[in-house]
Amino acid sequence: MTDVNRDRASPSTSIDQAAVAAAPDAVPEGARSARAGTGADTGRGTRRRLDPRVKRVLQVVVSVLLVGLIVRFVFGQFANLSDVTTVFRTLSWGELTVLVLVAIWNLLTYWVVVVVATPGMTVAQAGVLTQSTTAVSNAFPGGGAIAVGLTYTMMSSWGFSRSRATLSVVVTGIWNTFIKLGMPILALALLALLGPAGAGRTAAAVLGLAGLVAAVVIFALVLRSQAFAARAGIASGRLASKLLAVVKRQPVHGWDLAVVKWRSRVIGLVRHRWHALSVSTVVSHVSLFAVLLVALRVTGVPSADVGWAEALAVFAFARLVTAIPVTPGGVGVVELALIAGLTQAGGADANVVAAVLLFRLLTYVLPIVIGALTYVYWRYNTSWHNSAPPLNDSAVTGIESESGPATP
Repeated sequence: MTDVNRDRASPSTSIDQAAVAAAPDAVPEGARSARAGTGADTGRGTRRRLDPRVKRVLQVVVSVLLVGLIVRFVFGQFANLSDVTTVFRTLSWGELTVLVLVAIWNLLTYWVVVVVATPGMTVAQAGVLTQSTTAVSNAFPGGGAIAVGLTYTMMSSWGFSRSRATLSVVVTGIWNTFIKLGMPILALALLALLGPAGAGRTAAAVLGLAGLVAAVVIFALVLRSQAFAARAGIASGRLASKLLAVVKRQPVHGWDLAVVKWRSRVIGLVRHRWHALSVSTVVSHVSLFAVLLVALRVTGVPSADVGWAEALAVFAFARLVTAIPVTPGGVGVVELALIAGLTQAGGADANVVAAVLLFRLLTYVLPIVIGALTYVYWRYNTSWHNSAPPLNDSAVTGIESESGPATP
């Protein structure tokens, strides 16, 4: 539910949060001590941590400063505001209507992904959940982690167990990661067929291919073997502990149990629904690209200047930038990457800037507004409380019990 529409939160953030939920032991010892009420200092020699409120303020300040610098650079380097405004004024109501309809379709497609990954959830619930968590992820520094927490809270209020919520978060995160790694490779192949791809893009695509192959292989091995899943959990835990030691944090424990438990929950759903998950996720990502492509065309960037394959390549590589959440929803960073790539591809500066601003208005700002409304609806709507259908183990994988109605 959380990955701007497929980028609402880093998938790694969602998976890490879900792993913690799957196995309470798989958390740093210091964190468990803190939850137990030991106070700010978890033990002798532990460094005093920065107050969360101060940290949040610093994150906001850094994000605002960074976005301000990027905006200033864009309008100083690529196009001035008056030229971009002139492009906006050339848009007809028909063009705006088409663009808005494509943007709405883009929002709806991810609801389907959530429904497929969450047996028992309705499309309406998926819409409220997706838009609310997207708004949080896009609006606040560190919003990805907050959005994962909100996901658990909302699903719990509807009667979904923590394990079912974890399953949904992890599976959608994995499938989104696969598609995000695969799109640059597809774009490079298309560019190679239609013309020279360039050394930089080729290198990036090769790295993306290596990452995609490694991710798919590890994922398949984890699902195939419980022993490999345990070993992968141990290896991941050791790596995480080493990284935590750099910042003088306590090591983690129990990741082998977390991965094994996660495997048992995921394997059935993936076995029976991987076709639907794959198709719906691909459609969702392509729909997001369609918003950008339509925005380019209606703002006067013809295919002769920037072809759809070139636009796809820029779009795919720009989205890899959001793997590190420097700003909420990648605001500022995504715009700069898209504008730089599309103008280099041949688009007129003012027209490209106008197109990218429209694209982000409809895929970043609009979901925040809609999400605020859906969040309020969730808070005051009681008709969905504990409405999730009871499911047995086979039903959690998407298959109803053949012997009759499912039971808890």
